[in-house]
Amino acid sequence: MFKLKPIALVSGTVICAVGFFLFIPLITELLYGTSLWQSYVVPILIYLIVGGSLVIVNKSVELKITIKEAFLITVMSWLLVSILCAVPFVYGDTKLSIIDSLFESMSGITTTGATILSNIEELPKGLLIWRAFLQWLGGIGIVVIALIILPFLRIGGMQLFHLEGDDPYEKFLPKISSVISKILTIYISLTLLLFTLYYLNDMSLFDSIAHSFTTISTGGFSTHNESFAYFDNYMILFIAVIFMIIGSVPFLVIAQTSLNNLFSIFKDHQVRIFLLILLFSVTIIFYFANQYVEGNIIEKFISISFNTISIISGTGFISENFENWGNYASVLFLLLMFIGGCAGSTTGGLKVFRFQILIKYINLSLKKILQPNAVFASHFNGKRIHDSTYESVMSFFFLYILTFAFSALLLSFSGLDFLTCISASASAISNVGPGLGEVIGPNGNYSSMTDYSKLVLICTMFLGRLEMLTILILFIPSFYKN
Repeated sequence: MFKLKPIALVSGTVICAVGFFLFIPLITELLYGTSLWQSYVVPILIYLIVGGSLVIVNKSVELKITIKEAFLITVMSWLLVSILCAVPFVYGDTKLSIIDSLFESMSGITTTGATILSNIEELPKGLLIWRAFLQWLGGIGIVVIALIILPFLRIGGMQLFHLEGDDPYEKFLPKISSVISKILTIYISLTLLLFTLYYLNDMSLFDSIAHSFTTISTGGFSTHNESFAYFDNYMILFIAVIFMIIGSVPFLVIAQTSLNNLFSIFKDHQVRIFLLILLFSVTIIFYFANQYVEGNIIEKFISISFNTISIISGTGFISENFENWGNYASVLFLLLMFIGGCAGSTTGGLKVFRFQILIKYINLSLKKILQPNAVFASHFNGKRIHDSTYESVMSFFFLYILTFAFSALLLSFSGLDFLTCISASASAISNVGPGLGEVIGPNGNYSSMTDYSKLVLICTMFLGRLEMLTILILFIPSFYKN
């Protein structure tokens, strides 16, 4: 029923890629003169031999796949990367359990940023750079999937962003390979620029590299237990704010924007609404919470903006214990976790455009009540919204909330308190990282949770990153019928 050779070719390519990526922590350990580089040699050899064999045997295979095979390859590739990338955590100096290693790897590759590590500053440099690189890799990976795979599979209204047809992007780089190449170039360029700015503002060379990886990908892993509070530098916070916002907008829109006309990025409906939500949230929190934040008015504004954009973008960096700002801040942050950034960005959450589509649908329904026989049409970025898109978005919303509630219920069976269950589930499905409460709040981590709870969160992170339907459809019996 499924063509196995294309699947084997993709799997081999993924395995080889991870093998080559492992040279990054290996070289890091060599540069720092430790013997820990040896723990990467065996996985590299195994991955390159196994992956290379699969590629060589199937190199002549034509990559023409059906929609079912596209679902299978997408899920399998992401899961395969998560498992393969967990190996350094098992055999490295940390000696983590398999579940803890898979949790850290899944959190990295899904750019969630939740961690079970409590002694981050004592970890080997190679492992720290590996954690950061996983998030960088996951960031560009989800952008490519959001632009190429999800519109093709018509997941959760993503068909609005299809690169072909009558959508507003139809005249931009018609070949998919050109689109990917253009976006990858922008992603790498932004990473290098961010690294330079961090380094010029008193971050160490190592910290600059690691945090440039995890900022542009809106990932959130830091090389310090205190996250960005460690640096005590408001210029660094300001730089991070700018680049977290950049990581939250559609990379296709960034690619369409020229240096001569930077303001054209605001023509995109998503970008405008996202920035309005962000501005509103920062203003509200600043009004109520500025008395709890140290510094002058500019430093207070930067600090509050940093933590707010960190939550809504799903980055998860921390510079203040925002739970000290009052319950309203915690409630608003919980809501912002669900909203997320724009489709086609590195962020998690429901995405802004889905809220826009739902509001348009509600408006349409109200008009039909008043004028039952009239015909109304709604548009998004100049493209007409069809009934199938409304249905797709509504079903995604329902499934998202259902998955969140079910995950929280499963967590409650392990004896966790209500706030921890709710915020951990919301954080995992929205790929944010930190939660609320004493256990997983700004000053905590996930290390004290049971293996059962970690497995629940691993699944929730995976479901949230791949937009659930992509995974759940594999469990429908009819999927395996001709």
